[in-house]
Amino acid sequence: MEISKAETAAVAAGQPQELMGSEVLIKALQAEGVKYIWGYPGGAVLYIYDALYKQDTIQHVLVRHEQAAVHAADGYARATGDVGVALVTSGPGLTNAVTGIATAYMDSIPMVIVAGQVPTAAIGLDAFQECDTVGITRPIVKHNFLVKDPKDLAMTMKKAFHIARSGRPGPVVVDVPKDVSFKKVAYHGYPDKVEMRSYNPVRKGHGGQIRKALQLLLTAKRPYIYTGGGVLLGNATNELRTLVDMLGYPVTNTLMGLGAYPASDRKFLGMLGMHGTIEANNAMQNCDVLLAVGARFDDRVIGNPKHFAQNERKIIHIDIDPSSISKRVKVDVPIVGDVKDVLTELISMVRESGTKPEAGALADWWKTIETWRSRDCLKYDRDNKDVIKPQYVVETLWNMTKDVEAYVCSDVGQHQMWAAQYYRFDEPRRWINSGGLGTMGVGIPYAMGIKLAKPEADVFTITGEGSVQMCIQELSTCLQYNTPIKICSLNNRYLGMVRQWQEIEYSGRYSHSYMDALPNFVKLAEAYGHVGMLIERPQDVEPALREARKLKDRTVFMDFRTDPTENVFPMVQAGKGITEMLLGSEDL
Repeated sequence: MEISKAETAAVAAGQPQELMGSEVLIKALQAEGVKYIWGYPGGAVLYIYDALYKQDTIQHVLVRHEQAAVHAADGYARATGDVGVALVTSGPGLTNAVTGIATAYMDSIPMVIVAGQVPTAAIGLDAFQECDTVGITRPIVKHNFLVKDPKDLAMTMKKAFHIARSGRPGPVVVDVPKDVSFKKVAYHGYPDKVEMRSYNPVRKGHGGQIRKALQLLLTAKRPYIYTGGGVLLGNATNELRTLVDMLGYPVTNTLMGLGAYPASDRKFLGMLGMHGTIEANNAMQNCDVLLAVGARFDDRVIGNPKHFAQNERKIIHIDIDPSSISKRVKVDVPIVGDVKDVLTELISMVRESGTKPEAGALADWWKTIETWRSRDCLKYDRDNKDVIKPQYVVETLWNMTKDVEAYVCSDVGQHQMWAAQYYRFDEPRRWINSGGLGTMGVGIPYAMGIKLAKPEADVFTITGEGSVQMCIQELSTCLQYNTPIKICSLNNRYLGMVRQWQEIEYSGRYSHSYMDALPNFVKLAEAYGHVGMLIERPQDVEPALREARKLKDRTVFMDFRTDPTENVFPMVQAGKGITEMLLGSEDL
């Protein structure tokens, strides 16, 4: 059902087509350039599935659970920058998708989720598989729509994609009652533009505010550049790198911003925050001018706000979303605008000013930073020959893939932090994880979505034996749709991050954090039609990873039996300031 030249000519000649609402929906997706939809059919969306059957430009991926449909579309969006699309049925289809929608919302990921609904006449009557989709999703979407007339479908889809991808991106839910999908309507073509009086995000930053920022940056004695996921979402990595290299200032990325500035560059101080480096956290606390770009000063980054406010500093904050500015930390120079546009203007102003930062003060600042860095807060027992250290698995993977196109996803827990600390991301959109919501189970679906988008790239999921079981049924989807991903499970037989907190904060009372009945992951992977590997010795880590990479056309599940006592350090405890770090077991 691709839009043909004849159809285009008919519409141009003022001859509308009679189409079912479901067909209008598919034409809207085609017009938006959608290549993949992840979904699961049900009664309320069967007309939409019938319309999908009649076309061949969009590939539908049948997942095994609706949560995975949204996660896979989310992973695709994160890796490509395109809008991810998922399709679920009414009632439990929608409620199963809620976790994925909330995950995307917290990390500002552009997505459109089409949900089926009971017929309009049955809404509110507790019909079979009915739920209040608009009400349930309202707190976790950028916007949602309930379409009550098929003639509104085309414009609603246009608005949905526009809202999802513009301004601060986010998920948009379009709720389509079953009768709307089968009623016929005159189709006049997909709208070529959209105007919404109530939604008009600012792109260009205020020139006067940018000049104030310039003055502060060029006169700073201890400058610091702090960037978040907004730099990646705004495709502003080149502009950030240009600015940092022009000024020679230290820079840090949040968990969501890794890859915005090359981790291999000396000016990069590592990730900051709860599990950030000494140098990144101390620079954040002791700088005199802080440039925050596309970041939101969240609790995992600055720790206790009162502790953060103890040291005076001037703060410049660039963000597309005005509600994020001065939300947790009062700033001195707010700049609302698209980070790419604002950084471009700032770079021009730096060049035009001809002013250079004070070399002596900057040199002294770098000496202080190097003193902090010399403590090597990421050291671990690399010489251990008895048990696999989880950090070693990540480091080995990085050494093996640092010069190729590789995407690394993670689930949530200790393994996520080790991946962020020890895999040194030099390129944007190569690190895919759930930051804001911290959703276990995203790893395999994320990897599936990325592998379809980037079939020639190496796609790895770093996971744990707890997280991986939450969406492990998607191994079936990997086989059906030939997405040969590589799964690195750092299996320590614990819900590791829970266990770590219980050790430190709860006097070692390990309440329900030990996994008593784990499956044989090798046999489980094989049962799904994939390759399983059990790795129990440090000397077998590198050969296993090499063998897995050679099996380019197979999904490989690597069950690494890692040290169950290993903790993630540095660590900032809840309620503490970001410089009040635990650096190892000796601090406990």
